[in-house]
Amino acid sequence: MTIVLKNKASLLFDDFIFQCSIGKKGLVKNKIEGDKKTPIGTYSLGNLYYRKDRNPKPLTRLKCIPIKKNMGWCDDIKSKKNYNKLIKVDNKIKHEKLFRKDYKYDFMIPINYNTKKTKLGRGSAIFLHLTKNYSSTLGCITIKKKDFLILLKLINKNTKIRLT
Repeated sequence: MTIVLKNKASLLFDDFIFQCSIGKKGLVKNKIEGDKKTPIGTYSLGNLYYRKDRNPKPLTRLKCIPIKKNMGWCDDIKSKKNYNKLIKVDNKIKHEKLFRKDYKYDFMIPINYNTKKTKLGRGSAIFLHLTKNYSSTLGCITIKKKDFLILLKLINKNTKIRLT
């Protein structure tokens, strides 16, 4: 099954419709790091990362990985080895911190965009994560926690997400 972005404010999966938000500047075919756009395409999903200090392990068929304080996601266009990958936080490498003070990454799934043959500068750290107010993102897809928990029960490692 595939999660489908119906319009810029709705995700469809099976019989469910979830309100969502996307990149501030909409959708794009040729994503560039920092353009505040969500990449068009159909992508597989990564593992679920979650804050076990704030939430119990959710019901899901995805592999669940607790977020640790030293976890980051490299968005450094100068780091060919680490770009768009999970890393141990290193202040010499530009990265997105996963262990945040806010709630946004209490549940987070990487969308496998630009992960196989990674191209530097073509976009990184595109996640499905939490929102409280549906404000636009830097390229990620966001939904509310109650919807995220429902979606987690429905999807599995073979689920795709289509962004068009």
